[in-house]
Amino acid sequence: MAFSISRHLAALAGFAVLMIAAPAFAHPTVDVVAANWKFTPATVEMHVGETTVMHMTSSGGVHGIQSDDLGIPQTVIKPGEFVDVSVTPKKAGTYVIHCTIPCGSGHGDMVLTIVVKP
Repeated sequence: MAFSISRHLAALAGFAVLMIAAPAFAHPTVDVVAANWKFTPATVEMHVGETTVMHMTSSGGVHGIQSDDLGIPQTVIKPGEFVDVSVTPKKAGTYVIHCTIPCGSGHGDMVLTIVVKP
């Protein structure tokens, strides 16, 4: 019986070590690159109540995004710099975010679409 108890204690201790060493689950991250008159990818998928981090940079020109509906503050996206934007959507739907910084003749067509699924 003593052998059985010590074996169970050793197994529990090993499990406890695994639990402590296990990495925390990170939020989903998507890389978004702004360039003159487009975002790549043009569409990002998210889920209601789940935080997604958009890791953003620009490959040309200064751009911006902002959305009251998604809780995205005015964010400037510059070449050679990265900015992380955390989004936790509250309701499903399709959100079209226009570039907020005039960037030339194609500025009016520069949109990032975020599709939020339940």
